[in-house]
Amino acid sequence: MIKSILVANRGEIACRVFRTAQSMGIATVAVYSEPDADAPHVRMADQAVLIGPAAARESYLVGETIIEAALATGAQAIHPGYGFLSENAQFAEAVVAAGLIWIGPPPSAIRAMGLKDAAKSLMAAAQVPVTPGYLGEDQSPERLQSEADKIGYPVLIKAVAGGGGKGMRKVEQAADFAAALTSCKREASASFGDDRVLLETYVTRPRHIEVQVFGDGHGNVVHLYERDCSLQRRHQKVIEEAPAPGMSDAARAAVTQAAVKAAQAVGYVGAGTVEFIADASDGLKPDRIWFMEMNTRLQVEHPVTEAVTGVDLVEWQIRVASGEPLPLAQDQITLTGHAIEARLYAENPAGGFLPSIGTLEHFKLPEDLIRVDTGVEEGGEVSPFYDPMIAKLIAHAATREGASDLLAQACSEVEVWPVKTNAGFLTRCLDHPDFIAGDVDTSFIEARLDVLAPRPAPSEAALASAAMALTLGDEAEPAATPWRDLTGFRLNAARAPTMRLYLGDEGFDAPLASDDLPGDALLTQDGEIVVFDAGETFVLTARPPIKDAAHAGGGDGAIRAPMPGKVVAVAVCVGDKVTRGQALLTLEAMKMEHALTAPFDGEVESILVSVGDQVSEGVTLARLAAPPA
Repeated sequence: MIKSILVANRGEIACRVFRTAQSMGIATVAVYSEPDADAPHVRMADQAVLIGPAAARESYLVGETIIEAALATGAQAIHPGYGFLSENAQFAEAVVAAGLIWIGPPPSAIRAMGLKDAAKSLMAAAQVPVTPGYLGEDQSPERLQSEADKIGYPVLIKAVAGGGGKGMRKVEQAADFAAALTSCKREASASFGDDRVLLETYVTRPRHIEVQVFGDGHGNVVHLYERDCSLQRRHQKVIEEAPAPGMSDAARAAVTQAAVKAAQAVGYVGAGTVEFIADASDGLKPDRIWFMEMNTRLQVEHPVTEAVTGVDLVEWQIRVASGEPLPLAQDQITLTGHAIEARLYAENPAGGFLPSIGTLEHFKLPEDLIRVDTGVEEGGEVSPFYDPMIAKLIAHAATREGASDLLAQACSEVEVWPVKTNAGFLTRCLDHPDFIAGDVDTSFIEARLDVLAPRPAPSEAALASAAMALTLGDEAEPAATPWRDLTGFRLNAARAPTMRLYLGDEGFDAPLASDDLPGDALLTQDGEIVVFDAGETFVLTARPPIKDAAHAGGGDGAIRAPMPGKVVAVAVCVGDKVTRGQALLTLEAMKMEHALTAPFDGEVESILVSVGDQVSEGVTLARLAAPPA
């Protein structure tokens, strides 16, 4: 058995691996970048090694430094987690060459499945059904446009070395193909160092079905059933569940057998996920599910599989890497109940899902209700350098309805401030009648954004909580105040006491009595009251905001960076006429591209940045002039 493990990763996955390793009596080593010096995963490990500055390319992506840290601390094995170097065959080979144990699949399997075009060709040869499309080596824009025209629109452009939704674009019509290809290649190059793409038929009602597989060094390969990861935004998973709703026995047998066949075709060892796209226009049919790609690592959503099978997948990884056979045979792996996972992101759904950064001054997760996997804590920082996911919330119950209800309740009890999160958005997704009915596909969120994304008005209970907190202040008992002590005077009826509160420039009458107050209410130094309700965070005041006349109405025309990031594209020139909503610049931050658009029809007055510039939050990037009245 392995005696000590270094985890070549950070955050919640590092903490997750450490928990299992420590339960097995295995010593642990963390690596960290400068801003992660006091992170939970660093304090959790037995030893920790600084590997570089904030930028991942100078720390978590420097394989040589990580291997040196393992050798210096006496670590026997390296676990890559997910992301960063987890699917880098060259790094895996370097680990083995250094005399260390690689807790992952053979480098040959990583290479075979690492490029989507080669993987699809290999799977077709192994008689695993694949999605129709173009996998050719000719990467000229003209050839790709021609092949897309042959396939027909909508068509999907995908980076051959991609993952996590990066380097992927849906194109609705031929006129949009060239711009989408340029953006896709740029993002793929920045994320994976490889800008090659493939093209696929776009399935109009797609479901994302994936199968957890596991192999050992003794020739055994098993599956641990399927997961449904159809709830996505911009091709990034948001809510995942196991098993897939509506999965028939015949469809399950077809997809799990195909996954095992795929793993066997590359001599797979360790944990892996075979991903499929299913045409759900007429339910899940055995002959309408196609191989999409294989992720040669542990997946973010692995906890739902652990919940329904009772298996600790990290323990299996360690045992298999130690040379042991799989702990269970296929007929010993069973499904029990239903599990659903929601990814809690530091982002603002009401503001276009832009990432949110800053200090977690208040951070409370419902760990008494469900399983919570996180790598941050109250007082910690959400930085612009890494992925915006701050926690995973996992519910398990006897039925899908029970798991959904439990997870919705948990998401509604999330309290985070001042960093914005998608907790309220997740609550609304889980409570949506179509989700409850299992009527899901990969367009579920986009088709319902008008309902799911906007933040609702604060409830009467949230307003009452804010009013009570403002009234009480720091006192144990309410102070004498006309809002509490006077009920109003009307000839026809007595009126309940209220306080006028403001959310931005919108006013609300808050009742000063309620039997159903939500969670904590925080009184800030600026006299604002922060209230948490249904996963949302409301910052209320007792006075209306002072309006700035210079910025009233249509805005001042300044296009400002909503977060720190890198300018990767400038789509307009000074003097260009633009329309409201037109893309002006593209900013890359937290591993994703974000298009900044025109707030009104006008003319580009100035552009203050160039491609490649690193900018801070709030910096003016360009200015628009409104057309003459």
